Amino acid sequence: MKILKCIWIAVLLSFSATAFAEDVSIRITNGEWPPFLSEKILHYGVVSRIITEAFGAEGIRVEYGFFPWKRAFLLAQKGKWDGSAVWSFSENRDQYFYFSNPVIQSKWVFFHLKTTKFDWKTVDDLKGFRIGATLEYEYKKDFEDAEKAGKINVQRVPKDEQNFEKLLRGRIDIFPQDLDAGYEMLNNIFSKEDIQKFTHHPRPIKDSPFHLILSKEVERNKEMLVRFNRGLKHLQESGKVDQYLMESRRGDYKK
Repeated sequence: MKILKCIWIAVLLSFSATAFAEDVSIRITNGEWPPFLSEKILHYGVVSRIITEAFGAEGIRVEYGFFPWKRAFLLAQKGKWDGSAVWSFSENRDQYFYFSNPVIQSKWVFFHLKTTKFDWKTVDDLKGFRIGATLEYEYKKDFEDAEKAGKINVQRVPKDEQNFEKLLRGRIDIFPQDLDAGYEMLNNIFSKEDIQKFTHHPRPIKDSPFHLILSKEVERNKEMLVRFNRGLKHLQESGKVDQYLMESRRGDYKK
């Protein structure tokens, strides 16, 4: 009887230890970038879902906090939160963060009205057009070099939505934006009649990978990065990443 009791206690202790070991969580800052990231849509957006399930495949729970982008970055940079979703690579950010394998590829294009005759191959072709841009965004290097040199007319405003409003009113001619995010914004802020007035040029300005970034201030984040990349690879190979992106483009994530 004593032997059975000891075995039972050992089993319970083993179960408790395993359950405790698997109770791992990570805290990720997030911002508003629908349809990829948003507090207002299902799964907190398609990218949040991919991150959640990639970590989930490794037995890790994800807690999200939504903040303005600058604060989201700083909270993760200082290690007050474990990391942030999602960012493009830059040498400045690389000082403070470990970068995951690409979570998504963001295709940026020029939006314009169908009534605007627009074609381009190089930045030189943008001369003579009034170009909208958003403050604090990083565009392609040759675009930013031409902007700084005054070779192209770029007008920056705080929000993407303002640029689409300016496009509709004829105050700018073209506006660079992520393809998916751009049409998501159009569907949210304009009537169906006005949406029909917009189009985009098929030539991409840039095709940028976006990554989960984990703070170098958090000691365990090297291991967390390995586990995330492993979970992400499993999710990609299963076809679920492509499935979730297609669902998002259909509008399935709207509440």
